Amino acid sequence: MDDTELLERARAAVERSYAPYSEYRVGAALETADGTVYTGCNVENANYSNSVHAEELALSTAVADGHRSFDRVAVSSAERDGVTPCGMCRQSLSEFCDGDLRVVCEGDDGPTVYTLGELLPAAISEADLR
Repeated sequence: MDDTELLERARAAVERSYAPYSEYRVGAALETADGTVYTGCNVENANYSNSVHAEELALSTAVADGHRSFDRVAVSSAERDGVTPCGMCRQSLSEFCDGDLRVVCEGDDGPTVYTLGELLPAAISEADLR
């Protein structure tokens, strides 16, 4: 599966989003090291702090299935506006991924690819807690 196909999976996840408050629908597709793809969508709650982000849902489902190694994540929104993972999602991804994780987002002329390290250059790690 190439970056465009992974981004298509994220776009499909947008359709399952529950975003009645912000009306900003997001989908994510996370590829594991063995090629399995998990998708997630944002799920809002009237108490915004209880809302779940698309990347978190994909990551949590993959981890619950026993995966701990990931190669790529793709993120899209209904607006296809180039959305990237928010800071909280970047930090969540960094728990399991190094700075080389490919982050595929919408671009004007196709997928735009970043690394997690570019998006979150100083992630908090286990070493910081010592």
